[in-house]
Amino acid sequence: MSFTGQYWEPWYIGYHPQPWLTRGMITKENPAKGLYPKLVAEGYDLHERHALMAPRPFLVSGGSGDTPKRGVPLNHSIGVNHLLGFKNRVGMTNRPTHSPNLVSNKQAYLFLNIF
Repeated sequence: MSFTGQYWEPWYIGYHPQPWLTRGMITKENPAKGLYPKLVAEGYDLHERHALMAPRPFLVSGGSGDTPKRGVPLNHSIGVNHLLGFKNRVGMTNRPTHSPNLVSNKQAYLFLNIF
């Protein structure tokens, strides 16, 4: 699956009653609960949700769980934007760790300055 973001977190679409999983990546010892595993099992990768945001610009500031491969579903959003007559409104950056850093912050600021 190509989920971007931490959709499994309780503060996102992964809400479920406590106890919540330990923050971080999903593992056998730290499984996802709630809606997220159901969506994965049904074959969704949430490009559907991203495409609905068109033509609003958005940037995925990818951290340790968001490898460049996970950006492939963003191509659907790019396609929807092109269909609506917009270009260069979807972006993704990557870094090896989850925490933002000076480079990722600068990339986000530049994206926000454009829009």
